[in-house]
Amino acid sequence: MKNDIHPEYHLIDVKMTDGTVVQMKSTWGKEGDTLSLDIDPSVHPAWTGGGTRLMDTGGRVSKFKKKYEGLGF
Repeated sequence: MKNDIHPEYHLIDVKMTDGTVVQMKSTWGKEGDTLSLDIDPSVHPAWTGGGTRLMDTGGRVSKFKKKYEGLGF
């Protein structure tokens, strides 16, 4: 195996959406850096079993619903 080809594996702080901080090993960043998450397992519907909700970015969802409102959706 070649030497010095693998990324450094070190401890980082991962800040969850609720503000809690967890230490994990990662190749991201440098030792002691903090990675802030937008979505984590405590709020994501795939892990919580919650329903999905549509994010209306730029009115696209509203525009789609208005365009097809007569088709029984």
